[in-house]
Amino acid sequence: MSTEKSFFANAKNDLTAGLIVFLIALPLCLGIAQASNAPLFSGIVAGVIGGIVIGFFSKSSLSVSGPAAGLVAIVIGALASLSPVVNGKPDAAAGFSLFLCAVMIAGFIQLILGFVRAGSIANYFPTSVIEGMLAGIGLTIIFKQLPDAFGYVKAAAHDAGIEDGEAGVALDPIRGLLDHIEPGAVIIALVGIGILILWTTKAMSRFKMIPAGLLVVILGTLLNEVFRHVAPALYVSGAHLVSLPVPQSAGDFFNQFRMPNFSGFANPLVWQIGATIAIVASIETLLCIEATDKLDPMKRYTSGDAELKAQGIGNLLSGFIGGLPITSVIVRSSANINAGARSKLSTITHGVLLLVCVAAIPMVLNMIPKATLAAILIFTGYRLCRPAVFKHMWHAGLSQFIPFVVTAVCVALPFLGLLKGVGIGMIISIFYILRNNLRIPFFYHRTVYESGEVVRLDLAQEVSFLNKASIKKTLESIPDNSTIILDASGTEYIDYDVLELIREFQITKAPDKDIKMSLVGFKNSYKLAGEEDDVPLQDDRETIYGQTPIKRTAGRYKKLLKQLTSSS
Repeated sequence: MSTEKSFFANAKNDLTAGLIVFLIALPLCLGIAQASNAPLFSGIVAGVIGGIVIGFFSKSSLSVSGPAAGLVAIVIGALASLSPVVNGKPDAAAGFSLFLCAVMIAGFIQLILGFVRAGSIANYFPTSVIEGMLAGIGLTIIFKQLPDAFGYVKAAAHDAGIEDGEAGVALDPIRGLLDHIEPGAVIIALVGIGILILWTTKAMSRFKMIPAGLLVVILGTLLNEVFRHVAPALYVSGAHLVSLPVPQSAGDFFNQFRMPNFSGFANPLVWQIGATIAIVASIETLLCIEATDKLDPMKRYTSGDAELKAQGIGNLLSGFIGGLPITSVIVRSSANINAGARSKLSTITHGVLLLVCVAAIPMVLNMIPKATLAAILIFTGYRLCRPAVFKHMWHAGLSQFIPFVVTAVCVALPFLGLLKGVGIGMIISIFYILRNNLRIPFFYHRTVYESGEVVRLDLAQEVSFLNKASIKKTLESIPDNSTIILDASGTEYIDYDVLELIREFQITKAPDKDIKMSLVGFKNSYKLAGEEDDVPLQDDRETIYGQTPIKRTAGRYKKLLKQLTSSS
């Protein structure tokens, strides 16, 4: 008998969860499009496709896909580099049409990654680098939203250098912000941030089912309408409001969807941007899927390969009809789970509601102040780079904290950006991995007698070429007329270079210094001559010297090297 349930088996829970996720996703789709310098409608398109299309093809029951804050920095840089200069000004519309080709390329690459079973790629990125990347993105998002939070119109901001700092954090544009403050926008932004902070406290736990993001949007809009009638000087309008086209007919609505400029496929820069989006989006998606599976009350497992294929289909379609790049997003996915979702019906429902909303009530959306969306994005950025994250990574040790901080800073720097920042973070992380590998090539037990000494070296579980130098220095420091027991009983792997070093010392150097060398636990495949399995692993003074030991020591190799160097 089949154990599969009907698609609508949990319709009550899923439809309710879909409504809640829609209310959360709507301001996020608009806000992320705004943060990316892209048309606001492109964020809605990505949300619709992430909900309906990816929701249908995905094997995940609970993950929600849509435009992601993690790609904001990439989109900003891509649009800036692809927009041709016309009459001394960048043509943003032409740049966006070329950018859509990059989104399609990203989808195609993700499809390939899915078919070649690259779903485990996220496992090879250290947590410190991923956390640092998110913290750097958080800093970038906060900075990017400051103009709208202060009511600084972007057209005027260009002269003050605001646009130059959007790829990362810079301090110079702050001076321009302080000269162009709209008090109404600041009040709306502060009220929004205050509500978002309040919603994280225990006192408001009973109201958790009310989406904080939706509440911020509603109150911000109502507050601005109050300003219109009570305090006109505080009312924000025009460029300070969301500006979605209001279709007068079905034809007008469908004309908002944009087709890519297919000549972009002949541009190498477009392919480079597409590959960057594919890599970052795939990593973020796989990490989100892993986190969602852990939160799933039913403990279901999602294939990373199948998810990459679904994301690839979604991004191909999103780029084709004018949407932003899409990833699986943990904020909406966790909200979906907390709202009681049981199947992918909730994800599809949220996508359908997004489509209906922008088609039926765009005039209502156009009443939303950009400052209220900026509040949501600033709070989102803060959560990515909040002090608790830095504190957690600090307690994890310097080998985690330093790659984390370096990645965060490099991602936020305007002349490096996300991809180079992550690359530098990976280099630092690899350095610490190699450094840690060097630390424990072996543990030792040293026993000193009047007529000589016995040194036993217990090799680590894995001995790589990185350990060659420390083992070589240790063997060369062993005193004449000593006994050395080299124990590989607990070792799974020994690098060829290390084996050659041991073989050379055993055959040539040990006899020259009258050192008795015993090899214990080495595999037959290593082909080391003279292995003596009957050599005592404990320092048996009667068997070896027949004397009472003068001194015994044990520990890591650095301690032994220090002893041997000082005694020589």
